[in-house]
Amino acid sequence: MNIGEASAATGISAKMIRYYEETGLMSPALRTASGYRSYAEADVQTLRFIRRARDLGFSVRQIADLLALWRDRSRASGDVKRIATDHIADLQRKMRALQEMVSTLEHLSQTCHGDDRPDCPILTLLGDDGQAACHPVT
Repeated sequence: MNIGEASAATGISAKMIRYYEETGLMSPALRTASGYRSYAEADVQTLRFIRRARDLGFSVRQIADLLALWRDRSRASGDVKRIATDHIADLQRKMRALQEMVSTLEHLSQTCHGDDRPDCPILTLLGDDGQAACHPVT
């Protein structure tokens, strides 16, 4: 199938498919005599694997590691689990950081009058030189 068909079958844009080839995440597609990319079912399976891994937030490096393990039939499942658990820990750190941002913005929004006055704690914090705490007072 051509790149458009592979894109439709996987939900990955043609641009991203070319990017995955350029970065080595997947092997370059075979070419037809006229130079068009030609994808086999195995390529589509790889693209689906990549898409699902991206949907779960894995980085390109992590996906490369997971692909190598997926292709290696003598792999240890512990290696796969380690990548997944490291990713879970990273996602949990990001969630905590996002929750702190939400809490700070909620606090600042509650203390902002939101009227015609020019005073605004949100802008005060953003314009601060880094001396003030960025977390709400508890």
